Parts: sequence; structure tokens; C-alpha cells
Amino acid sequence: MQAFVIDAFEFCQVKDRREGDIAVANLPRLAEDTVDRAGQVSWVLQGAIDRSGHSRLNLSVSATVHLMCQRCLTPLAFKVASESTLILAKDEAGIDEIEAMLPDDSIDVIAGGQSLNIAELIEDEVLLAIPQSPKHEVCPDQAALEALKGAKKPSPFDVLKNIKQ
Repeated sequence: MQAFVIDAFEFCQVKDRREGDIAVANLPRLAEDTVDRAGQVSWVLQGAIDRSGHSRLNLSVSATVHLMCQRCLTPLAFKVASESTLILAKDEAGIDEIEAMLPDDSIDVIAGGQSLNIAELIEDEVLLAIPQSPKHEVCPDQAALEALKGAKKPSPFDVLKNIKQ
């Protein structure tokens, strides 16, 4: 996996912004959960300082990954579009302290540092966005079966009647 390593606190201090694409094949945990390793994950990472003075990362990811439908066991193209806000703590002890002060449960707190791997953050975000049990809205085989059920079958007696004549 290609490592994109940043100093997280400096990144936020200078309000840096990075964006790019990373292949699903370069994200090993995600690639393991997909049917194939095809596709790209597009990402944008923006650093900032919030009103409380905490370093904050805003991460957005988008991708289409191919998962296995748990109902019909055929590939399913699943679109991922996710945004998250991550507050940086200096260490593990600071995580609980910051979480207790936050009024919003949708904001996550992580330990920052001088070597934060962006690729791992991106991979985590995509893995959290995909369902544990992916399913088609309507499975392709099921749609064909429903169409066959809707078609009127001739009665075997009508067929025999036609043969007699």
C-alpha cells in the first residue's frame, strides 16, 4: 500500500488540503471485502482548527466498489459517498477527554501525530461506509423469476384440447 504520511497537527495548523485517487487494489483490507480489486477511491482531506482550538480533519471519500450480494450471491456495484470530521487528540488519554466535551456524536476523535497515514484513514472511511450485508434492491435473478411468474402459462388441459382438434 502506498503510504501518504503527514504531520497531522501541522497539516491542520496551516489548513492544508490534499486530494487524489487511490486504487482499491492498494487498500488491502478493502480489497479483501470486494469481489474484484477494480476501481478507484477519490478522496479530499482538509485540515482546520475548530472554535475550541482543536485540530480537525475533514475527510470525504467517494467510490464504486463491487461487493457480493448476500441474497443472490452475484456482484453488486455499491456507491460510497462519505464525509467525516475527525478531531485530533495528542494521545490516547486525550481522546476520552475531548469526546466528553463534544456535543455532537457524529464527530470522531483520533490520536494525531507526526506520522498519520492518510491511506489508512481513507480505507477506514470506505470500510465504515459499506454495509456488512450488502444486497441488491432487486436481485437480477429474482427480477427474471418475477417476470416469469407474471407471464401466464397455458393450462395443460388447454394444450391437450388443442392437440385433440
